[in-house]
Amino acid sequence: MEEKIKIKGARTHNLKNINLEIPKNKIVVFTGLSGSGKSSLAFDTLFAEGQRRYIESLSPYARQFLGQMEKPDVDDIEGLSPAIAINQKALSHNPRSIVATLTEIYDYLRVLFARIGQPICPLCKTPIEKLSPDEIFNLILEKSKNLKVEYVTILSPVVYGRKGEYYQLLYDYLNKGFSEVVIDDKFYSLHDKITLSRYKNHTIEIVIDKIMINDSSRLFEAIETALDYSDGLIDIIYPSKPEIKMIYSSRFSCPNDEFSFPELEPRLFSFNSPYGACSVCHGLGKEDVFLKTICPSCKGKRLKEEALSVKIANKNIWDIVSLTIEDCYNFFGELNNKLNEKQLKIAGGLIDEILNRLDFLLEVGLDYISLNREAETLSGGEAQRIRLSSQLGSKLSNTLYVLDEPTIGLHERDTDKLLKTLKKLKQMNNSIVVVEHDEKTIFESDYLVDLGPGAGVNGGKIVAAGETQKLINDKKNNSLTLKYLRHEKEIPIPRRRTNFSENIKIIGARLNNLQNINIEIPLRKLISITGVSGSGKSSLMEVIYRGINHNLSRFNNPMEYASKIMGVEYIRRIVQIDQSPIGRTPRSNPATYTNVFAPIRDFFASLEDSRIRGYNKSRFSFNVKGGRCEACEGAGAKLIEMHFLPPILVQCEVCKGKRFNRETLEVKYQGKSIADVLELTVDEALDFFNDVYPIAEKLKLLQEMGLGYIQLGQNATTLSGGEAQRIKLVKELSQTASKTIYLLDEPTVGLHYYDIELLLHILEYLVDRGNTVIVVEHNMHFIRSSDYIIDLGPEGGAKGGKIVAKGTPEEVIKQKSYTATYLKKYLFSYHPKI
Repeated sequence: MEEKIKIKGARTHNLKNINLEIPKNKIVVFTGLSGSGKSSLAFDTLFAEGQRRYIESLSPYARQFLGQMEKPDVDDIEGLSPAIAINQKALSHNPRSIVATLTEIYDYLRVLFARIGQPICPLCKTPIEKLSPDEIFNLILEKSKNLKVEYVTILSPVVYGRKGEYYQLLYDYLNKGFSEVVIDDKFYSLHDKITLSRYKNHTIEIVIDKIMINDSSRLFEAIETALDYSDGLIDIIYPSKPEIKMIYSSRFSCPNDEFSFPELEPRLFSFNSPYGACSVCHGLGKEDVFLKTICPSCKGKRLKEEALSVKIANKNIWDIVSLTIEDCYNFFGELNNKLNEKQLKIAGGLIDEILNRLDFLLEVGLDYISLNREAETLSGGEAQRIRLSSQLGSKLSNTLYVLDEPTIGLHERDTDKLLKTLKKLKQMNNSIVVVEHDEKTIFESDYLVDLGPGAGVNGGKIVAAGETQKLINDKKNNSLTLKYLRHEKEIPIPRRRTNFSENIKIIGARLNNLQNINIEIPLRKLISITGVSGSGKSSLMEVIYRGINHNLSRFNNPMEYASKIMGVEYIRRIVQIDQSPIGRTPRSNPATYTNVFAPIRDFFASLEDSRIRGYNKSRFSFNVKGGRCEACEGAGAKLIEMHFLPPILVQCEVCKGKRFNRETLEVKYQGKSIADVLELTVDEALDFFNDVYPIAEKLKLLQEMGLGYIQLGQNATTLSGGEAQRIKLVKELSQTASKTIYLLDEPTVGLHYYDIELLLHILEYLVDRGNTVIVVEHNMHFIRSSDYIIDLGPEGGAKGGKIVAKGTPEEVIKQKSYTATYLKKYLFSYHPKI
C-alpha cells in the first residue's frame, strides 16, 4: 500500500478548507496561477507543520533557542515527515560568506592544507620541510652513503644574517664546552679572540661535533643538541666534500632568510580567525567593505602571507577557491597523480569528500560559479541550488523537501541536470514537493496538484490532483494549467517588429567574463538576452546600464567595462527594474509604492464627513501624526523583546492592526474605512472604486499585470521578487515616458502561462509607446515572443562571454547554440514550415 501525506482542512492564507492526499517518496509539483495558494500549501502549511512538529519533539531547553512556532491553520496532517525548505532566499548577507564556506568545501580544504601543504618561503621561494630528529638522522646517513664519506661535521646556526659583535654569545658557548665555531663560512677557535664588525651581517654556527657515520648514538645526540641551540635548525658539512652543505629544519622556518611559519593547522587557513586572517582587512579582502576597495596587503585574498605561502601542486588555498567549480573538480580529479604514497594515505579521504561536494554542485548546474564568490552576489536560483547540493551531500532519507521554483535562472539545458538531482533525492526515499511553473519539470513529475481556479480570494481550491501523465491525458479536466500543458491553449506570439532602423552599438564589452564583444542592440523592440547559466547575460546587462548612464551623464572619463557606446542620442533615460523588495519595513506596501494610496487619501479627505471634521489628506496617512494610531505609530504592530526567546511582532492592542485612530476610522465610504480599503485585494478595490477614475486607472494597471490577488496594504516584505518587479513595472506604466530603455532580469519568475501572457501584453504596450525593453530570460515561451534575441555562450564562466547567436527568433533557430536547439521546439507549433 502506497504511503501518503493526508492534509485535512487547510485554511492558511487564501486556502479554502482544502483536503488533499499526496503520495510519499515521489516528486509532487504544485502548479497554478500566481497567488493561487501554492506557497501557502507547500511552505506555510506542509513545511511549517513539519518543522513545528520536529521542534516540538525537542527538549524545552533546546526549544528556547529555536523560538516558538505557530501552528498553521490546518485541522490535521497525517504521515508528515521532518521537513526541509529549500527556497530562494539569500544564503547570507555576511561579506565573509563565500560559496566554498557555504558548501563546507573550505573546511575540508583547510584540513587538507594543514596536513599535506608544502610551505614555500615567500622571500626566496625555497620549499621548507619540517623534519623530526629521526628523519634528519636518516637523511644524513643516506646522503653520506651516496657521497661515500666516513664522517660529518654537525653545526648549529645560532645567528643567521644579523649585525653585531656577539662577543658575549661566543664567550657563553665557550663556557658550555664548545671549542670551535664557523663564522661567515670560516672556522675559528673559541679559545682565540674573535673580533667581528659591529655593522656587518654575520652568520654564526657552533661546531657541535665531528662524528664518524657509524657512531649512531653520538650522531643522534649531536643532532638533538644542534636543534636545541639553534631553535630547530641544523647544518651538515662533509670535510671530504667541502662544496656540499646540507640544511635541515625541525620547524617551518626558512634556513636562508629565517622567514618563520607557525604550526600548520586548519585555523591558519581561515579568514574568519585572527590566526589566519589578513591583519589589515581582517579577512574581508577589502579595505573598505562599502566602497569595495581591495585590501592593499592581501590583494583581496583575505589571508596572511604565511597561509598563502603554503601550496599543494603549486597552488595556495586562495588559488584553488578562485577556480570555477568545474575547474576545481578537474584539479582534484588529477591531484592523486601528483601526490606521493604518504600524502595519498593522509589526504585520500579529504580529496574524496571535496570531489563529492563539487560533483553535487555540478549536478545542479553550477559549474560556472567560482568557489570564492560572495554569498550575497548569488541569485535566488543559485542560492537554492547550492542548498540542494548540500542536501544531496547530507544523504538524508525519509525527509520531506519543499522547493520553490528550483529552475529559476536555469537554461533548458541545465534543467535536465537539476531534474536528475531531484530524482536522486527521491531514490533515497525522500518526498519532494516542488512549487513550479517550468513545463519540463511538470512533465517529469510523478504527481500534480493544480490550485486555483484564480488568484487571491478567487484561488485556494484544488482544481486538479493526480498522477501527472494521467491528468494531462484526461481531456475532461478543464484546469487552466492542464490546457496549457496539452497545448489546447497557447501563449500567442505578438506581431513581430522587424524594422531595425535605430540601434545602440557597444564596442569592446569586457566586464567579468565578456570576451571584448561588439554588439548592436535595436531600439523600440522587445529584446531577450539568453544563454546558459554563467554565460555573461547579467554582465552584458550591467554594461548596457552603466555605459548608457555614463554617456547620458556626459562623463568624459574612460569606461573600464567597454571601449565605446554609440547611439545614446536616441534615448532619454535607462531604468533597471529588478526583483529587490519595494520596501524593507512593514510600512511599505503596494498602495504606497505605486502611489495609488495618494488618490485614495484624497478621496477620503473629500468625503462630506471629512470636510465637516476638518480632515485633510494627511489625516489618512499612517506615517504622520494626526490620524494614525500613536500607540504603534501607524505600524499596526509592536516588536516585543522576549529576552531568551527571539523578539516577536504582536498586533497593536489599541488599533487592533488597523494603523489609524478611532476618529479617523469613523470616516467611511460605502461602509468601509481607510483601513478596510487597505485590506482589499486589487480586484476587490477596483470593483469598489470603479467610478473613481484616478484610483481605478492605477488599479487597472496592477490587475493587468496579474496582481489582482494582492492586498493594497500587504506588507512589502511578504512580496516575492517577481511580484515586486511587476509592481515596479506598474509604477513605470503610470508615467508617460518614451525613448526609455527598461532592463528586466527574468520577469517570468513565479509566473504561470496565463500570467506570462499578461506580462507580454504590458511589455508590448511599453514598446509600442516608443520604449525599448531588454530582458534576461530563460523561459522559451517568452523568448519566442521577442522581436530580437542576443544569445551568449557557448558555455558558462571562462568558456562563455561570446555572442553565439543573434537576430529574430526565426533567424536564431537556424544558428548553432543551445538556445537555438530548444527554441526550435517551441516555434514549430506556430511555424511548422521552419
